[in-house]
Amino acid sequence: MEYKFFNRELSWLSFNHRVLQEAKDPSTPLYDKIKFLAIFSSNLDEFFRVRVASLRSLLDLKKKTQKELKFDVEKLLEKLHKTVVKMQEEYGDTFVNIIKPELEQNNIYLIDHTQLNIVQKEFISELFNSQVVPHIMPMIIARKKITPFLRNQRLYLAVKLSSKHNGSSDKQLKHKRYLSAIVEIPTNHIDRFILLPKIGNNNYVMFLDDIIRYFLPNIFYGYNVHESYAVKLTRDAELYIEDEFSGNLLDKMKKSLAKRSSGAPSRFLYDRSMPASFLNFLKEALLLSEEDLYPGGKYHNFSDFFTFPNPGIKELNYPDMKPLKSKELDLKKNIFDSAAEHDQLLYFPYQSYDYVINAVEQAAKDPAVKSIKITQYRVAKDSKIVNALVKAAHRGKEVTAFVEIKARFDEEINIKSAEEMQKAGVKVLYSLPGLKVHAKIALITREENNILRNYAYLSTGNFNEKTARLYTDYGFFTANPGIADEVEKVFEALEGNISEFEFKHLLVAHYGMRQGFQAMIENEIAFAQQGQPAAITIKLNSLEDERMIKKLYEASNAGVKVNMIVRGICCLIPGIKSMSENIRGISIIDRFLEHDRVYIFNNGGDEKIYLSSADWMKRNLSRRIEVAFPVYDNDLKNIIKHIVNIKLSDNVKARVIDEKQTNAYRKTDSISEHRSQYEIYEYMKSFK
Repeated sequence: MEYKFFNRELSWLSFNHRVLQEAKDPSTPLYDKIKFLAIFSSNLDEFFRVRVASLRSLLDLKKKTQKELKFDVEKLLEKLHKTVVKMQEEYGDTFVNIIKPELEQNNIYLIDHTQLNIVQKEFISELFNSQVVPHIMPMIIARKKITPFLRNQRLYLAVKLSSKHNGSSDKQLKHKRYLSAIVEIPTNHIDRFILLPKIGNNNYVMFLDDIIRYFLPNIFYGYNVHESYAVKLTRDAELYIEDEFSGNLLDKMKKSLAKRSSGAPSRFLYDRSMPASFLNFLKEALLLSEEDLYPGGKYHNFSDFFTFPNPGIKELNYPDMKPLKSKELDLKKNIFDSAAEHDQLLYFPYQSYDYVINAVEQAAKDPAVKSIKITQYRVAKDSKIVNALVKAAHRGKEVTAFVEIKARFDEEINIKSAEEMQKAGVKVLYSLPGLKVHAKIALITREENNILRNYAYLSTGNFNEKTARLYTDYGFFTANPGIADEVEKVFEALEGNISEFEFKHLLVAHYGMRQGFQAMIENEIAFAQQGQPAAITIKLNSLEDERMIKKLYEASNAGVKVNMIVRGICCLIPGIKSMSENIRGISIIDRFLEHDRVYIFNNGGDEKIYLSSADWMKRNLSRRIEVAFPVYDNDLKNIIKHIVNIKLSDNVKARVIDEKQTNAYRKTDSISEHRSQYEIYEYMKSFK
């Protein structure tokens, strides 16, 4: 039969709408609502910089080549445009009708340049002259003559001017010759939000945009300022470096980063109150197309809301969920003793990430440790892990770090940390041509009784102590030779020492991960066809790979019960008769980012459970080095299953994945509410 798939880009927009829902949810604290607005905006910027820009590049292909694609590029871009415009309207409505009134209920007033009293005017005047003026560089725009370059994602005011020498009577204004100019809002030098002097119990906040609006007559001395509107240009950020197969990849990356800000336009966001005549002028003068234009509100770059000032009202944020200790790990003096006894499992951010940092620091100090190997995809700024590796190298240990410098938008920080490690004597390996290394693994080799023993750490998330406070991820310590020795083989492959190896425990892309997962699905199909219980539960960030989706459709048609928890993109359409009627799916968006990937196969009652860095996307299974690792310990299996079942019972923050991806909140027959992230935190307290 012909299977159906939901479009990837539209599915991603559906996910981002779930983020916006959190900003509208009455149960979300005010400053977390604001945070979700920032996440929504940041997500959308990246979507346009990468996905929309890539789609629009397809329009440059010859018509014959375009017809060979599985979709109509122009029609898809039109759908995306309509969907985004609708979401931008909802976003603006959320800000105006939910966020601002709730701020005012808490005596926080976001005011503009028309609402200032004398004291506030004096305050912003001092601020403007001392901090803003040095960064103001107005640029005149002249159609076909002067085209200023708008930098990627920077904020600007488009200003309409006239010379004061032409007079100001109504008659004179009719014949006035207007000038147009651009002023950058220097948020790279000054905070976007300015906290004004407090009056009584009232707190006042002002956009930097509005301070500049107020002083436009000073900036354009000698001109009448008639209108000003916020604009922002998003540019293509795709580096296409993944297709490079020769030359010095690191040098190419550095050169590409230097050129990134000059990418082709992918979205021109403008204040929808801007007159059509002024918009058309800007479109022509800035060499934009109709497809570039997206209406927005008075303010753009809401990703800056990450820094919106809180005047000290703690209850406006979610109450703190302090990371929990692990009683099991605390019983032993070091991670080696704990892992040697049996496998150890942590679940972040519910449990402390300090155990991972401590493990690397212990390895750096331990005289018995001979070598440390680690992959790095996204690391924290001033990373404690990197610092520990540097110290290990200084102590004469053999340290190898595989640094993925193609981790989108983290390339610069990765290059910086790599150079820091190299100076200390760490052996740094860089990206493989044509592949991204997305696996999150570490190997510590220790001499014990004159024998070298491997200890491995495998995770679903990055070696990043900052995101470990925000992302849900599993961390797994093991001294099991079957697993740890195969982790060593992965590193040998990354170092170019082996090209072929048959893994018996790990599933490694691209050394058979896809085939391994497919075999486990086929195994469930066989059980179902024999009339035996058959079930698959998957939890992942994105489900896009058509071959894997087809296998799940086949499983559904064979009678296998499939449960999915998919945070983001989901191209599988659940609940369709004769295609996916045995498949149910939910998506959970809450205070923590659901990031762990879990794959559970019933296997005739002897369940197989894998944790992984990999989603079921074509790029993960075909164009990356990924690792999925089995959990053999029955106690740890039960913990994972219990956590997954808590998520499957969520009826507060879970949305149903349906045929149209409408993001309806999941309702159950249960009388009580089940909010999975809070229930998991309570459950994890039992391991404290």
